[in-house]
Order: sequence, then C-alpha cells, then structure tokens
Amino acid sequence: MKPRINRGDLIGIAIILLISTAALAFRDATIAPRAFVALCAAPHAPLVCIPRHAVLWAQYQRLFGITALILGLLAFAFANRPLGVAALAIGTIAIINYNGTEGIIGAALGLWGWLEARSPRYHPPNQLPGDQNARQ
Repeated sequence: MKPRINRGDLIGIAIILLISTAALAFRDATIAPRAFVALCAAPHAPLVCIPRHAVLWAQYQRLFGITALILGLLAFAFANRPLGVAALAIGTIAIINYNGTEGIIGAALGLWGWLEARSPRYHPPNQLPGDQNARQ
C-alpha cells in the first residue's frame, strides 16, 4: 500500500515544527526570564531586546492570533495547502504567545483547508471531471 503522506506534506510538517520550535526557544530564552525585564528596561539595552519588544507588542495587540485566524479562514475557503501550513505555523506561535483563542481556531481551519486541499475531488456520476463543482 502506498503511503498517504507525500513530500509536500512532509515539508509542511517540517516547516511547522521548525517555526514552532524557534518560537518556543525564543520565548524561553528572552521573554520568560525575569532578568530580561530589567535588562531591556535599562537605558542602553542590548540588541536582543528589539525583537523581544516586537514579539511582546504583537502579543498584546493579538496580531499572532488574528493573523492565524485570517490565514486559517483563507486556507479553509480556498482549500490551499501553503495557506494551511502558514495558518498552522502562525497558530502555533499564537498559542505560544498567549493568543490562544484565535490561534487555535486559525490552526484548526488551516488544518482543515490543508487536508481538503490534498483530498481527491468528488465528481458526481452525471458530472464530467472538467466541470466546476462546489470546491473547484
């Protein structure tokens, strides 16, 4: 029996794991430690504080969650694999950065769009394969 996971799916899974691991490592290294709060509040803060401030600002503005939700809706609407991968990756980042409500919904919709993109198209018996159906 032929495996159902193809190369595009493996690349998508690898991208999601890589981005999620990087986001988790960055959060554990620079955002979670209390020592960075005082270090980044100092007048001459190190350069690592710039991306830290950007991530915290995006977290407070809920940009990770809203982005994941928009990408998930697009992946679901168009049954598109790259949009599904992006929605899952950004959704995971949103969950890591406490934008869980929108992040998990966007990730779920992205996964649904990804799975629908790789599923075979249904053609009723009276419809030719070249005709338009609901999801084409």
